[in-house]
Amino acid sequence: MKTEWQQGDIQTGDMVMHYTRTGGDKPTIVRAHGFSDNGMCWLLVAQVLSTDYDMVLPDARGHGKSSRLQPGAKINRAADLAGFIRALKLDRPVVGGHSMGGVTAAMLGADYPDLGRGLILEDPAWFDRPPEPGPRWADENPFRKFLEQAPQQTIEEIMAKCRADSPTWAEIELRPWAESKQQLDLNVFTEQGNWVDWKEVARKISLSTLLITADTEKGALVTQATAKIAQELNPLIQFVQTPGAGHNIRRENFKDYMEAVGGFLKTIE
Repeated sequence: MKTEWQQGDIQTGDMVMHYTRTGGDKPTIVRAHGFSDNGMCWLLVAQVLSTDYDMVLPDARGHGKSSRLQPGAKINRAADLAGFIRALKLDRPVVGGHSMGGVTAAMLGADYPDLGRGLILEDPAWFDRPPEPGPRWADENPFRKFLEQAPQQTIEEIMAKCRADSPTWAEIELRPWAESKQQLDLNVFTEQGNWVDWKEVARKISLSTLLITADTEKGALVTQATAKIAQELNPLIQFVQTPGAGHNIRRENFKDYMEAVGGFLKTIE
């Protein structure tokens, strides 16, 4: 993190949200991270865009250094993010998100359109069916097991696992990713989300939106069929497919990802 960047905590509703901010009298971009990540997992993107934008990188509830969760809590992350934007008095930022954060950003664009200027959705977790009843993560899920064991490991051990599992990621991505795994509140495995059919969300969005997709064969969630349906439902949604990347698009094809983001940002300046 650059020395001029700021870190802070702000009260919003019933929680305290931690954030990192690059600062400056510039247009603002808010980035919502994916499940088990934290705001600093946008480090590389923020370093590039902070030349022209004030990047604001919050930690979601139960993630990073934000408020912890009560077991079985019902969470509305779009409402959390809306409260955060209001608490910081941000002036209609562009709001982006990845995976879980992509869902959050999309729902914010649908339910709180007055708060944003545009949306950037990186492979949002858009599924056609609601989660099955009961715990969202089975006890035997290998990623859950890894996250449960992360507090007993060193940062270097977690970084080594990431390096081995994701050899194409830039080295700068590894430490924030590892730290986020140790910071995760394990009560996220019992939380109750507010699942809404993604098609209803897409239809309601009234902001210019960039949907960035990738290869489902490599693990991306949003299929080309889903992206096309989203565009048909709402002409404000445009999509770009990024080749050679899976779910973590920016980490696996940073160049094409940033070209798509940069081109979109110029259209809404």
